[in-house]
Amino acid sequence: MKNGFRQSMAWLHTWTGLLVGWLLLLIFMAGTASYYRDEISRWMRPELPRSTVSSDVAAQRALTFLQHKAPQAESWNVTLPSPRNPAMRMFWRNPESMVKPPAEGEKRRRGGGRFGDATVDPNTGNEVSARETRGGDFFYRLHFDLHYIPVLWARYLVGFCAMFMLVAIITGVITHKKIFKDFFTFRPDKGLRSWLDFHNVSAVMALPYHAMITYTGIVTLMFMYLPWGMNKAYPNDEAAFYSEAFARMADVEGPGEGSATPVPIQQLLDSARREWKGADVGSFVVSRPGAANAVVDVYQRDVRRLSSDAPSLRFNAVTGELVQASPVPGGATQTRGVMYGLHLAHFADWGLRALFFLSGLVGCLMVASGVVLWAVKERPKHAKSGRTGFGLRLVDALNIGAVAGLPIAFAAYFWGNRLLPLELAERPAAEANVFFYAWGAALLAAFLWPKRLMWAAQLYVGAALFALIPVVNALTTHAHLGVTLLAGDWVLAGFDLMMLAFGAMLAYCGLRMQRWQPALSAAEKKKRQAAAAAAAAAKPPVPAEASA
Repeated sequence: MKNGFRQSMAWLHTWTGLLVGWLLLLIFMAGTASYYRDEISRWMRPELPRSTVSSDVAAQRALTFLQHKAPQAESWNVTLPSPRNPAMRMFWRNPESMVKPPAEGEKRRRGGGRFGDATVDPNTGNEVSARETRGGDFFYRLHFDLHYIPVLWARYLVGFCAMFMLVAIITGVITHKKIFKDFFTFRPDKGLRSWLDFHNVSAVMALPYHAMITYTGIVTLMFMYLPWGMNKAYPNDEAAFYSEAFARMADVEGPGEGSATPVPIQQLLDSARREWKGADVGSFVVSRPGAANAVVDVYQRDVRRLSSDAPSLRFNAVTGELVQASPVPGGATQTRGVMYGLHLAHFADWGLRALFFLSGLVGCLMVASGVVLWAVKERPKHAKSGRTGFGLRLVDALNIGAVAGLPIAFAAYFWGNRLLPLELAERPAAEANVFFYAWGAALLAAFLWPKRLMWAAQLYVGAALFALIPVVNALTTHAHLGVTLLAGDWVLAGFDLMMLAFGAMLAYCGLRMQRWQPALSAAEKKKRQAAAAAAAAAKPPVPAEASA
């Protein structure tokens, strides 16, 4: 009974991992990159300057800019610069009466032209003209929206993969009888045994992380996967549910009345910091700016806070009086916020963020070694028949195209950011297309020639693309290593150095794959030994020379 149960768990582990392994690898890689999405976004917009002013100064300059840029707007939304993201982003909503229909032949703007946005240099208060790009947000959205697929179907598919991943983790622990002993065991150059050892080590090394990130990933979309309770309790008012469940303040309703001079924004930010016992401000929203009934919503920065739910305060913009605070979250809300926060890791400092990133890379290795292990295990069975079956050829091609091809796509995305024309229409979409074009080319090459040398070829291509990113950066921008290292700008310099590190790792993997020879099975060794003995027996003896 015990053996039967373990064998069934092993079967379940194999197939739950294999069926979604390649898509799961994309999700893992994109999600891992998302830990540094702010840093990636900054590298992909080298025109943005570093912030050298305080939050209060930046806030005042933001309001000065908006008063000239969008004086008639119904609301202003300002995201203040942070150590990880020095850009100051702002959005505003224009009155419906100001929206003009597009001219004949002109494409209608997103939002119908009612919404505007700008990126402002906090040091000067002037708008910054930086290249259009999704930056690191592309990877963040990719790991649960899958880009080209309709959002609803994509999220259901990602949830399906996450459930399979969770089952694979649980069944893997059940199947692995010597989980801790084998963690310290790695036997190189042993064929199937080596791949199994590598898979075990990569799985056990970050097992708590794998379980946490998979479970919390499902929780982040729980209301989409299990909406029935919400629909039953709030059949006609979904917005009310989210307002109550997530401890949010109600939206500001009604038009502006009269006009009045607001208090300095610094006064409101200082009041918020006192209420939060020193916690800093991340953003604020001015509703009905310039009116006598204007209000300012101030949101806490999510640094060093485990929950993703940011406390907020509402002030009277004219008197500075505290009008309302976000409700104290209940147990369910706090639990959901912590789960979401654990998944995003916004609370992590640089050391913990690096640990999350390394754990994510180990997760990628775990998934990659798992799908490769199946092919290595199946190949001897096909060798006995003298031909490779369709299933194994398909898995080989998908393994090459995903494991070796996805790094090519990631590197190509960064190349696209530097080489695509700055004035190109729909430039962010074009960068995303470069990613998928490169991945599609890698997949096609793998299907045309799913051989071991294709592994090495694609790994070498990925290594070259990553290693040359700092070179392309130096040729196309001013923010290259020669400048960033001297200036102590470790965000930009660290990105270039990390690209070199990835290039070196892929080159090493390519070299290992090029030189790798599959280990002989016991049966094959006996067969070759018997053949050698037979050849030696059939060889005629050398006649002895006659003695003198």
